[in-house]
Amino acid sequence: MKPSEMSNVDRIAIELGHAGRNAILYVDEDRNSDRPFKLQTYRPYGYTPDRPVVIVQHGVLRNGDEYRDFWVEAADKHKLLIVALTFSNEIWPGVESYNNGRVFSAGGNPRHIDGWTYALVGNVIKDLIAGEITDGQNVYLFGHSAGGQFVHRLMSSQSHAPFKAVAAGNPGWYTLPTFDHPFPEGMDGVGLTEDHLVKLLAYPMTILAGDKDIATDDPNLPSEPAAMRQGPHRFARAQNYFEFGRKEAERRGVPFGWKLQVVPGIGHDGRAMSAVCASLWFDGKMPDDAELARLAGQQVA
Repeated sequence: MKPSEMSNVDRIAIELGHAGRNAILYVDEDRNSDRPFKLQTYRPYGYTPDRPVVIVQHGVLRNGDEYRDFWVEAADKHKLLIVALTFSNEIWPGVESYNNGRVFSAGGNPRHIDGWTYALVGNVIKDLIAGEITDGQNVYLFGHSAGGQFVHRLMSSQSHAPFKAVAAGNPGWYTLPTFDHPFPEGMDGVGLTEDHLVKLLAYPMTILAGDKDIATDDPNLPSEPAAMRQGPHRFARAQNYFEFGRKEAERRGVPFGWKLQVVPGIGHDGRAMSAVCASLWFDGKMPDDAELARLAGQQVA
């Protein structure tokens, strides 16, 4: 049987059954049969199904292979499986398909939440479990830049049950936890509920914000009025999002679980932020000053 004729579970079981890098075709037959994407994966020697899985969401360059590779050092050290969902611009065009989740149909009507691009992460995790690649007990979710937008909007709309920890690094702008603004500036008008909002505020999501991510002339920095209302650059917008969430939880009298982790000396750099996130999750600490200095100065969207 050709790989294209196999089920997702069969492909995953075969291709992820051994160590090394891989690129696995994935087709959501339920709602997106005409829109395949790839799983850029890395399985280190010594990985077993009870070890952590890190789901990685790439930036605007749609470079899931590079984002996978940003995690290889940590994967080898901690025996992690890395799975980077990779959406090509050709098949998943523009911010509407990726960052903003393909929430609206071509006619402008909201799709059902289960059909948003964000839902595909949960589907992949289910198939990793069905293929006996992971027991599903230690799944982590990380995204940077456009991937950070993807991740926090996923957490605004999808089940949190699959995840042990979640981090969004340097998003260009945010969907605020309020129904006072329509999606994607806020959560109104697309079928999201009070329950979605309260669960989002309570989840211990980490917002990773490089304090040097302060460019105001980056062509990839969202500059529409809704984004500009959140601040002049990504670092300011991260602080705005965190404070907005904190105040909204206080106003509603509900738990607030987010953490804003400022990353000193780091700008808009997916490689550096991946390393910082890996250190926080699997070494239990921020990298030291020498390591941060080594990581600084790169710019990978």
